[in-house]
Amino acid sequence: MQNGSDYFNILNSPTYSIAEVSRLVNMNPWTVKRYLQGYEYDYLNSKTVQPPVVKNGKSNRAIFASFLDLVDLIFVREFMRRGFGLPTLRSALDEARERLGTPHFARSLFFTSGSKEIILKLPKDGSMIALLTGGQSAMPQIIELLSNKLEFEDVTGYGFVKKWYPRGNKGLIVIDPEISFGRPILKGRAVPTHNIYDLYLGEKKKTKPVSEWFNIPVPELDAAISFEQHLWG
Repeated sequence: MQNGSDYFNILNSPTYSIAEVSRLVNMNPWTVKRYLQGYEYDYLNSKTVQPPVVKNGKSNRAIFASFLDLVDLIFVREFMRRGFGLPTLRSALDEARERLGTPHFARSLFFTSGSKEIILKLPKDGSMIALLTGGQSAMPQIIELLSNKLEFEDVTGYGFVKKWYPRGNKGLIVIDPEISFGRPILKGRAVPTHNIYDLYLGEKKKTKPVSEWFNIPVPELDAAISFEQHLWG
């Protein structure tokens, strides 16, 4: 088994291009780049600088994202979909990072409530804190974000996300940074879905020869093909 430092390096190594991140998290490349690198704009004849939303502790001019950056962006996307504005989100996530003690907030579960609170579940004791409230505890009726799509590790001592199931943990697709350089694969296999899809196209969209070549049942091939079609849709 790898030690915590080695494993963290795998989770945090620059792996995905901006274009790959855009497809995987369903966010346009321009937005991905802004959230990872920050940006400048002119306001009242002066330059205003907005820092990155995802702060990975490295150069904000990096053109590749790590697996942890990828998961951070998934959280940002889900909160934005639930109506949280970017200024509120920046402040809440900054507080979350401070409480978690790492540049990444991809090491805990977040919740939302009907009152538009962002609630952080602390990994150490499971307590829930409403962010931007000065540390008030929270026990509202909650909606758990991404709970069936993320799997956490305990190797590094920080409990970072180690696997992402884009279609839920009951689905057949998983992204594991330790396998196939973090590319989407079929669960339980080391075959990237893009390899399956490429051969499927090469065989003029016939699944039987692809199934025989990879020795993979057709239902699993269908899951891989459907996933890739969604990415490139």
